[in-house]
Parts: sequence; structure tokens; C-alpha cells
Amino acid sequence: MRDYKNETEKRVEFIRDILKSSGATGIVFGNSGGKDCALVGILCVKACADTLGLIMPCVSRQNYTTDKTDAEVLAASFGITSRTIDLSDTKLKIIDAASKAAGLSVAALTNIAPRLRMTALYTVAASENRLVAGTGNRSERYMGYFTKWGDGACDFNPISDLTVTEVYEFLRYFNAPESIISKAPSAGLFEGQTDEDEMGVSYRSIDEFLLKGKTNDADMAVIDRYHKTSGHKRVMPATYSDYCGGK
Repeated sequence: MRDYKNETEKRVEFIRDILKSSGATGIVFGNSGGKDCALVGILCVKACADTLGLIMPCVSRQNYTTDKTDAEVLAASFGITSRTIDLSDTKLKIIDAASKAAGLSVAALTNIAPRLRMTALYTVAASENRLVAGTGNRSERYMGYFTKWGDGACDFNPISDLTVTEVYEFLRYFNAPESIISKAPSAGLFEGQTDEDEMGVSYRSIDEFLLKGKTNDADMAVIDRYHKTSGHKRVMPATYSDYCGGK
């Protein structure tokens, strides 16, 4: 059986070491009311009492209802300081300005919210000597199911090695709010959006491959395609010095 007590202690130690080496005195993370941010928030507040969860609704009605409620319940349950930054007007202004310069694709529009949220997180972090905690899990990273320079950005990430299945198991160990554990994984980017519907494959199948090395052929084809096309998200930007070998 997995030793969650020992694992919690090691992850808390990791966070404390990162804080100490950086000289930062606090942590900030995006509290979306989802599974990943819930686990990150719990681990961070155990490591550092000055942990702040930012709730950042951005246009989607879901952000203002179930997401916000779950984020507030998480904060209250684990003693996490909470603040709200409403980004809806900012997103609409960016769309209006950018649409005058280019025809905006659906993908471009979808990625605005995650990038605005990361901008808000780093603005607060820089103003209050905090580090930004990442909330991406192993399953999302393998699939490239995150926004480059959006939710993929952070100063450290205490759950990047955990699959979605393992995140849920860890949350149950902490007796996290059932509303967070039971709802369908979603980035809350638009009405009715769920991760699995958007990718066309279940996290159960993704995790079966990551943890056991196999899944059904149809799902494997989807997993391979996502992984291959998202490789650029998992590496630093290409530079001329890399290209020419430093010569």
C-alpha cells in the first residue's frame, strides 16, 4: 500500500527547500476548484502557512458557480488564504484589441484565459515575494494538455510526477471535498468543457498506459498523436546556439 504519510512529508520538504533556496517567503497558486490545484494547495499550505490561492474567473459561467464554490470550500477546509481576481473584462478587451490585428482562431481564444491567469499569478508573486506553484499532473504533461506559457508555467511543481489516477488517490487520503473529487476533470475554459471529451480519450486509459505500459489500440493512437504533436511544449524554446552547436 502506498505510504501517503511519508510521501506527504517528502513533498512538503521539497517545497520548503525550494522556498529556502529562492529566498521567497510565500506561495501563490491558481485555485480553480479542480483536483490538481486542490492537491497542490493542500501540500503547499502544509509546507508554508503563507500560501495564497487565487480564484480567477474568466468569462465562463462555470468559473462563477461550481468552480468558485469548490475553490472556496477547499480554502476553508484546509486553511488556505483566498482572494479573487476577475479576469473576464480583461479577456474581452484583449479579444477586441487583437481581433483588429488578426483573425483569431478558436485555439488562440481558448488559450487567452490560462495565460491571463498566469500573468495574474506572477504579478501577485512578484509583488509579495511569493513563488508560483504549478498544478499540472503527469497525464496532462504527457498529452500536452496544457497551455504553453499559461498553466504550463510555474516556479515549481509538487505533483508533476502524479497521474490523474494518483492525484485522486492522494486527495482521498487527505479527505478532500467530495465535490472536487467527483466532478469531471475540466479546465473550465468554456461552457460544458471537459478534458476527456476534448481529448477524445479517458484519463483512465491514459493512466493505464503511463502506469502499466499498455492500453487499447484506438486510445493508444490518440495518446501517441497528442504526445507527438505537443513535444514543443515540454522543451525550452529553440535557440540559434543550440542549432549551431555553440560555434
